[in-house]
Amino acid sequence: MSSDLDPYVFTTDTLPSDPRFLPPLANGLLGWRVFNSVLHMGGVYNGEGGHCHRADVPCPVAVKAEMEDAVQHIYSLNTNTGIFTHTLTSASATASQSLYCHRFYPNMIVMEVLLERQVTSDQPVSVNLLSSFTPQSKDIVFETGPGYKGGSYILGQTSTAEFPGGSCPSVHLIWTPVPSTLVLPPEQSQARWGFILVVANSLDSAQTSFDEALGLMATGNLRPSHEKAWKELWLQSKVEVSGSHDLNKALIGCMFYLLSAFPSIHDDSRSFGGVSPGGLSNGGDGQDYWGHVFWDQDIWMYPGIALFYPKLARAVLEYRVGTVDGAKDNAQKQGFKGLKFPWESAVSGREVCPEDIYGQQEIHINGDVTLAFQHYLYLTEDLSMFKEGRGSEVVYGVAEYWVSRVNWNPDDQMYHLLGVMPPDEYYYNVNNSVYTNAAAKLSLQFAVELANLLQDAAPKEWQEVAEHIKIPFDQESQYHPEFDGYTKGHPVKQADTVLLGYPLGLPMPPEVRRNDLTIYEQVTDPNGPAMTWGMFAIGWLELGEAEKAQLLLEKCFKNIQGPFQVWSESSDGSGAVNFLTGMGGFLQAVLFGYTGFRVQKDCLAFSPLLPNDIQELCLRGMNYLGSKMDWLLRKEEVCIILREQSHSDDTFDLQVVLKESGMKIPLTPGKPVTFHRQPGSICKVESATSCWPF
Repeated sequence: MSSDLDPYVFTTDTLPSDPRFLPPLANGLLGWRVFNSVLHMGGVYNGEGGHCHRADVPCPVAVKAEMEDAVQHIYSLNTNTGIFTHTLTSASATASQSLYCHRFYPNMIVMEVLLERQVTSDQPVSVNLLSSFTPQSKDIVFETGPGYKGGSYILGQTSTAEFPGGSCPSVHLIWTPVPSTLVLPPEQSQARWGFILVVANSLDSAQTSFDEALGLMATGNLRPSHEKAWKELWLQSKVEVSGSHDLNKALIGCMFYLLSAFPSIHDDSRSFGGVSPGGLSNGGDGQDYWGHVFWDQDIWMYPGIALFYPKLARAVLEYRVGTVDGAKDNAQKQGFKGLKFPWESAVSGREVCPEDIYGQQEIHINGDVTLAFQHYLYLTEDLSMFKEGRGSEVVYGVAEYWVSRVNWNPDDQMYHLLGVMPPDEYYYNVNNSVYTNAAAKLSLQFAVELANLLQDAAPKEWQEVAEHIKIPFDQESQYHPEFDGYTKGHPVKQADTVLLGYPLGLPMPPEVRRNDLTIYEQVTDPNGPAMTWGMFAIGWLELGEAEKAQLLLEKCFKNIQGPFQVWSESSDGSGAVNFLTGMGGFLQAVLFGYTGFRVQKDCLAFSPLLPNDIQELCLRGMNYLGSKMDWLLRKEEVCIILREQSHSDDTFDLQVVLKESGMKIPLTPGKPVTFHRQPGSICKVESATSCWPF
């Protein structure tokens, strides 16, 4: 039985029968599924090439609380605070065990136990702590080091590097020993205990973090500093709907788990290891894609986070910049120029996919990476990412790859991409995947655009290939075949061609968009991955079909495994667990579907459309050109409050432009702007004077 009183608190009296659906706790560096005997650390992999996987790290706080008396159990995940609590209540006492990955100090995992009497008694009260911890790992050979300030200490190193000659990361653990029993003496009404685990890549870092934890505990600020960090994070984003409790709860769960996968907004270490489909809590050997980073990060998870948190968005781009050397090596091994980002990435950027065909053929990853960089520039105008941050190196390197990878076909006077695998992995070794070719076209166009902006010389081949690359189209049926030779009606695995409209934004008439959606919806595998139906929903919302979109979006609810809103990759519970990719697609259906938001070069376009059972959508903290805005969308009414203006000079203003009337409404900090709009009309938020010298 679960409680629905507060949509931010997921509560139950019974844990899921499948332990995979226990709630994951993470903070961008450490990830742990509660009660599990292992955790993972970002950037710590073991195994070479296709055998590379997240290294299992033993977890000393893998502890379950028990009491000898008959008790009632309550398990609660508070997404406001990022704390999981197990409460045991007997006739005489209550024991509360709280677990959290510290949001501000990312090297720490904390367990706290509170024992309280329910009735006065001269007898002691005890709680047993059953541990599944052993200081061993199949990936790391640990040895015991000298204790530190009352803490136990082990250290080790992964056994195999990601590539020959690469380094094997070290792991250091210091933790407060956990006794088998805690006792509340007869003279006390309550008592608290705190247990700290620190995981770091060096002894100095581990000791520093342990010292910090001891100091925070001594001042009573360990838990408050964690809760303050989550509060600060939530103050910068809010996505809530009125009218559907289930949808509202699902959105909160998606935001919580996605934010948990990212580092602190105060983290300047630039050591972020990317986001894998199952997050940091999963990804051991043979599990949840081994913790590798796919296009899932750049296309599915990134856009919803970028809309609120430009610093976290930049962390994704910096992760890709950090893998440039590996991407260069991948391209050279394929016999091409530029950069070939790996289909599956770990730390180095070299291909670590266990099966060669994906790494060789699923080359659309290059366009996906560039799209994230383009989205970031349009959303922030942060040129430092492309200059000092080396973003231009990524964009130009991808362009060079496309130019060397295409083949000129004299018959149709077009450039072709041969022997590829589209996002729909039911097919391989096909020619001219429409998604891959469109992604290549757009990334080449952006490379030219960026070169002009930075006053760099763009090779003429970039524009030439962009203008003449083949985009398969069936004139008779007025739709986009998935690839050359695709037979209409054949099954597809997941969203592929429908991604042309969003997120790629390939121009097409509404009739073609409708045909693509209709044709592929009928043949898409109903047991395919969870992110698919969100993209169909966005497409139907573009066409004004809100109720049809809602029916498709509701298919995603089958992938949400209660009671902790943990997603599975497939609706039957199989596949990757805590499937952040599916959450990202679902979140985008609301953030970019209901709102109609499109981040364009010169504006933020929007065209809201809500289904009948949704009364309103509230977005808080949306960040555009450095200005923060709150939005309240109702059926035919939009209210925007500009919370903070990015520029202090008088030449920069944000204003709403109503397309149907051409009216311009200035946005003034703190002053709400409310207006009615015609359904289907596209409005824009733009700056009064562009900063772009195009």
